[in-house]
Amino acid sequence: MNQQLLNELTKDQLKGSDTLANFKVGDGVRVHTKVREGDKERIQVFAGIVIARKGSGIHETFTVRRISYGEGVERVFPLNSPNIAKVEVDRQSVPMRAKLYYIRDRVGKDASKVKEQKF
Repeated sequence: MNQQLLNELTKDQLKGSDTLANFKVGDGVRVHTKVREGDKERIQVFAGIVIARKGSGIHETFTVRRISYGEGVERVFPLNSPNIAKVEVDRQSVPMRAKLYYIRDRVGKDASKVKEQKF
């Protein structure tokens, strides 16, 4: 009962598939986020590999990992956040698992390798 009520209240806050590209774990994505600095607003891009998707409905999140200056950086984004302008898919993959946490232990070129989909 409570879950149905929560879904009913939050369904107008869900973003449609028109603003968010359909992506899955293992895909290379570019996440365009809105950043407010004082009274100005700009778009900042965070590019990397999606290593996890969690939750459902309004609570759904996804984790993007990239290597920046030799250091691994992960960021968790709420899928339905108003601060996300768009998500672009750079490259598609064929993941063998639901979560790609094993990439955290990889170093160098292996850290960005995921089996890519052939077109």
